[in-house]
Amino acid sequence: MNILITSAASDLAQGLANTLAHQHQVRLTDLIDVETEFEFVRCDLGHDEATNELVQGVDTIVHIAEMPSALRAESNQPENLDIDFQTRCTYNLLMAASEENVPRAIYASTLHLFDSHDEDWTVTEIWRPRPTTDIPVLSKYLGEFTCREFAREARINVACLRLGTLVTAEAAANQPFDSMWLEMNDAIHAFECALNTSGGRRWEIFHIQSEFPNSRFFIRKAKESLNFNPQFSV
Repeated sequence: MNILITSAASDLAQGLANTLAHQHQVRLTDLIDVETEFEFVRCDLGHDEATNELVQGVDTIVHIAEMPSALRAESNQPENLDIDFQTRCTYNLLMAASEENVPRAIYASTLHLFDSHDEDWTVTEIWRPRPTTDIPVLSKYLGEFTCREFAREARINVACLRLGTLVTAEAAANQPFDSMWLEMNDAIHAFECALNTSGGRRWEIFHIQSEFPNSRFFIRKAKESLNFNPQFSV
């Protein structure tokens, strides 16, 4: 399978590329230059031929959709930059994908869409998000809407993985426990599972976090539909 992974500078994209490269052809992209052993194409994800060329020959796009921290630090309006990236750039990427007959995309969203819900509630995919005005969260919410509209119009199938708080096992050992943790290897495993599952719906949402007693989020759907099997525990 030919897979395009966005946000190549992120730890998640790099870890995922290293894992997928054993069985797939991997192409990476980002808004900035990234040193990598894999095929890399720098792209602004504009509404132009460069974005169409980026996705040509791709079977699945994994849109990590993480703004490079260097660009955010340089910007006079980092909040507008985040929203623009999750909406306009995601729109341009999926439009190019639909024009180039890419059949499927996987979008990385966040479980922090439910931060305003009571922590004692156990949330499933049928719950409606209540995003806060925190821009990284709100922008992901808008990114989900962008993806959903492309799926609704039957332009491309999209699986939305709402991720918990990413952490490595080493870092978790030195931090107070967080019931929203998603260990990096479990996150990579979730994307592998999504890639290996063809799925029958145009738009599908899955909650992804590591599994703990009394976890805040049900991950039963991901376990049953994607064969997601998280391994990290505290």
